[in-house]
Amino acid sequence: MREVLILRALGLGDFLTGIPAYRGLRRYFSNHRLILAAPPELTELARLTGAIDEVLPVRGLASLAWDRPPPDVVVNLHGKGPRSHQLLLELSPRRRIGFRSPGWSGPEWRSDEHEVARWCRLLDSAGIAADVTHLRLPTPNLSGPAPGAVVIHPGAGSPSRCWPPGRYAELARRLASAGHEVVVTGSAGERRLVDYVVRHAGLPPSAALAGELDLVGLAALIGGARLVVCGDTGAGHLATAYSTPSVLLFGPISPLLWGPPSHQRRHRVLWHGPHRGDPWGARPDPALLAITVEQVLAATATQLRMPATSGAGYAAAMR
Repeated sequence: MREVLILRALGLGDFLTGIPAYRGLRRYFSNHRLILAAPPELTELARLTGAIDEVLPVRGLASLAWDRPPPDVVVNLHGKGPRSHQLLLELSPRRRIGFRSPGWSGPEWRSDEHEVARWCRLLDSAGIAADVTHLRLPTPNLSGPAPGAVVIHPGAGSPSRCWPPGRYAELARRLASAGHEVVVTGSAGERRLVDYVVRHAGLPPSAALAGELDLVGLAALIGGARLVVCGDTGAGHLATAYSTPSVLLFGPISPLLWGPPSHQRRHRVLWHGPHRGDPWGARPDPALLAITVEQVLAATATQLRMPATSGAGYAAAMR
């Protein structure tokens, strides 16, 4: 069978913003096998998209362990090249799809484009239709550990995107005092952060879920949550994928580039822009620090009044 190799060897949020593109490729190459080159922990979520047949494990731009005939088509959903382009060219594909770079034809990269729209535009330039609204994932076939809880996810990919843990703890304390079940999630590497928030919020130790869930378990938790509160990170994109109400705290990067798309009407974005900082900075971004606990509490109050199964208005509080 002919094969399409898609390169997107990035993290959870990046993977989720690519779902409309994967589905567009699935429809167009209906007689091909679609292989996603991505971190192996994304394998089960990739299957939930209904578009991916296989995950080829890779992290970043390491060499691809491709031990079969050249793929019929390669699609660069990783970046604008040239390094990612070269990695795919080494496989000698018949056809290649990606943004323009030396030795590679395609549309021009735009830095002011929403991440979901970017990859749909790339495919459109190749005659492949992709719908930016097709972000929804089916619920995993397992029960989340705290159905109906408020999920607080204090971590992010870099310190510049992390709201201070003391503020998350105060938020969690006040939500719990109002009668909401609150759980705090994170990776195994974020255990100290999660424990800090849980301890200073006065929550029971069972509320700390750092390292307790794989990505499918996190998807099940967020899919059944009452509300998600987090920064610009993968947990927020899971809330988008499951239409779970959320309050999202943005700092160095505009939500117009990485936030929930405008057709999603169950999310409230807090952002003190216009501003562009360093998304990989070593300290919390000033725009993120400008968001107060009271502002987040007000946003959560609005979201918690939202019906659990139907959308309210799109509320983007961009100051």
